[in-house]
Amino acid sequence: MSKTVELTDSDFDKFVKENQNVVVDCWAAWCGPCRMLSPIIEQLAEEKTNIAFAKLDVDKNRAV
Repeated sequence: MSKTVELTDSDFDKFVKENQNVVVDCWAAWCGPCRMLSPIIEQLAEEKTNIAFAKLDVDKNRAV
């Protein structure tokens, strides 16, 4: 997978089960360190094609 996928509460479990290696960036719009980490996650997603990268907005998806 070459890019990050935006996850929600409803598709989180399916995404994790369907991919062998997963990195999920749990972030929030108000979180400064989250914004700093975002470009690094995007770069890793481009480089590590054997890993499925995803992002989860924890303010909008509280059930996970």
